[in-house]
Amino acid sequence: MSDPGGLALTSSPSQNRARLISTCLAGCLIIGFTAIIRLYLPAGGNDPLGLGARLRRRRKNSNHPVRVYMDGCFDMMHYGHCNALRQARALGDQLVVGVVSDDEIIANKGPPVTPLNERMIMVSGVKWVDEVILDAPYAITEDFMRKLFDEYKIDYIIHGDDPCVLPDGTDAYALAKKAGRYKQIKRTEGVSSTDIVGRMLLCVRERPKSDTHKNQNHSSLQRQFSHGHSQKFEDGGSGNGTRVSHFLPTSRRIVQFSNGKAPGPNAHIIYIAGAFDLFHAGHVEILKLARGLGDFLLVGIHTDQTVSANRGAHRPIMNLHERSLSVLACRYVDEVIIGAPWEVSKDMITTFNISLVVHGLISERNDFQKDEGNPYAVPIDMGIFKVLQSPLDITTTTIIRRIVANHNAYLKRNEKKAECERRYYEGKTYVSGD
Repeated sequence: MSDPGGLALTSSPSQNRARLISTCLAGCLIIGFTAIIRLYLPAGGNDPLGLGARLRRRRKNSNHPVRVYMDGCFDMMHYGHCNALRQARALGDQLVVGVVSDDEIIANKGPPVTPLNERMIMVSGVKWVDEVILDAPYAITEDFMRKLFDEYKIDYIIHGDDPCVLPDGTDAYALAKKAGRYKQIKRTEGVSSTDIVGRMLLCVRERPKSDTHKNQNHSSLQRQFSHGHSQKFEDGGSGNGTRVSHFLPTSRRIVQFSNGKAPGPNAHIIYIAGAFDLFHAGHVEILKLARGLGDFLLVGIHTDQTVSANRGAHRPIMNLHERSLSVLACRYVDEVIIGAPWEVSKDMITTFNISLVVHGLISERNDFQKDEGNPYAVPIDMGIFKVLQSPLDITTTTIIRRIVANHNAYLKRNEKKAECERRYYEGKTYVSGD
């Protein structure tokens, strides 16, 4: 007896039932495998980039690590950038980061505040980054995407939930999405490079009264970088002030950034303290140098009040928790003291079993040894203090001066960005993840 559909059936009902079940299971497996393959293929069923073939090769090699790619300008890098890289790394086994060239940034956004060599140091110093690609393009072209998949063995391209639009209005990640190799992470709330520039301008807002024209330019720039989110603006005022931080610190975020490891019983512990405001390449390099002197690097982050008392009423630009996260994200740092005291006491040295206290030669203030209250008096007397030659001549003031010297250029650069961010926050909806 034969089935009209072509399925041969025996006279035994149990045998017929078993054969029917086997056939259905085989069909389901084929359909399921086809669906998986289609996840890796562009819309329309074509496979111009050979993604299906690459998937089949990877199936033969079960040890293949999942490699994810994220790119960016990383100009004036802050804890929001670091959190994006942390989230991206969590989506794979290895994180490859593309750093956009100075020329590409100038062509698409305007002049960067920090040059490529400094941005490379910053990105390479983040502990979740496994590999860095120099001079990545601003927009992911088909040729570059093919290079990512073939040469760098990238599985997924990552970006935040905020839109990334090219000057011509197109989506910068359209090709990655079409290829089915795009994943999205959640944008970190309460921080942006544009906002940080506004805070910097607050530090230098005092101008000679005779310089009326410059005052007007500066006031306009300050409003532009403040996003109009100051309390005055929200209450219907002029919005002339620069907004303060909108970052909402949580214990969970600190845990996410922390290494969670204590030093061993015989570890040579190095201690370095500072404001670490506007965390920059100079900070990364001095921390790298300090870490090389021992087994465990403990970093003290001074309180906002301490920084203000020593560097002026408008410092720090980043608050204590923001500065702590930036330092914790650095691969050379093992632990931080959030709100470290100005003076290094004998009790503190004993409590943390500190072997050596160091201080960088390039600093906002290096006349501390002339003061009556020298913060390093105790470690100096104990013979465990050392001044380090800083690899880079950069301070927080260096970054601020770059902004002030090119404020018109940065005003133009941020006009579109400020508007995009305003629209993002107005239409923002809840996005799961962290």
